[in-house]
Amino acid sequence: MTRTTPPRPLDVTALYPELAPLARTAVRLHPRAGSPSAADSSLGGPLLWPADEPWPGCPEHTGPWHSGVSPEDVRLRRRVLAAAWARPRADGEELLSEEERVIVDRATRKTRIPQDGPVPLVPVAQLYARDVPGLPCPEGADLLQVLWCPFDHAPDHLPHTHLRWRTATDVVTPLTDAPRPSVIGEAGYLPEPCVLHPESVTEYPAPHELPEELAERISAWEEEAEDGEADVYYQYDLSVAPGNKAGGHAPWSFSDPFPMSCPECGAGVRPLLTLDGAEWDGGSGSWRPLEDASYTGHHVDGPACATHLSIGRGYCLQLYVCERSCEHPHLRNMQ
Repeated sequence: MTRTTPPRPLDVTALYPELAPLARTAVRLHPRAGSPSAADSSLGGPLLWPADEPWPGCPEHTGPWHSGVSPEDVRLRRRVLAAAWARPRADGEELLSEEERVIVDRATRKTRIPQDGPVPLVPVAQLYARDVPGLPCPEGADLLQVLWCPFDHAPDHLPHTHLRWRTATDVVTPLTDAPRPSVIGEAGYLPEPCVLHPESVTEYPAPHELPEELAERISAWEEEAEDGEADVYYQYDLSVAPGNKAGGHAPWSFSDPFPMSCPECGAGVRPLLTLDGAEWDGGSGSWRPLEDASYTGHHVDGPACATHLSIGRGYCLQLYVCERSCEHPHLRNMQ
């Protein structure tokens, strides 16, 4: 099934024509729970990986043990909670049974778990260029793979990310059983397998990136709209799409934009991929796809949160690549 973003509440370029040249195309990925194969674009699904190529591990997290939680316990906890929220309950009835409570608690309590050698990186995203218009692949490549270490890394307390660009037809003998970590540091760094429903949308810069005079005029317009009880906000409804996406504009939120450049050649960088735990929330509900409008269940177990990713305190992780060569080292930022 496709996913369709509703039309924006108004044409912001009719109000502010100077925004038109700043428009960018972003590809909303719309991940939904499913069973993707290595031949599919996915979040949290299997990767098309050569059988004779070593699977990357994290050199900073090497056995014999680590303090964390079991991936199997994390996935079981998610299933138990989803079933509990979906079933009817009488007034005053507990959400979980005693047996279920034990399962849920076990998956949130970190213990020492054996891990031989470096912790295997976790598959996060696989994007085929055929599915993602504008994906900035190196010459000859048509596939982007993103993996990360399922532990926080200093100094920014984010997962260490690893990008791999490929030509899909070069993978003659695919790996059928990828290594998996026996322990992870953060449950939110273990995505559930999701199929993608890519959709191109138009974005405009976040308020933080606009010229000060224009940002002030938009802010004044929003205040007037509030007085008239209109419920449209530039940041939440008209600028940057929420959720998982490729390209587009950076979703600056709690911090102001700061200069970023390629650590190898000093060139500018551009957004490659945004990874988010929620496709919409209370503030960005106007971006909720039309096909999901009828969902009334528990938000964290619904289509908006199918990946079960969690970055920081509900933030998102952006990956940036060099404008000259996306094979240069990438940058990360959390917003």
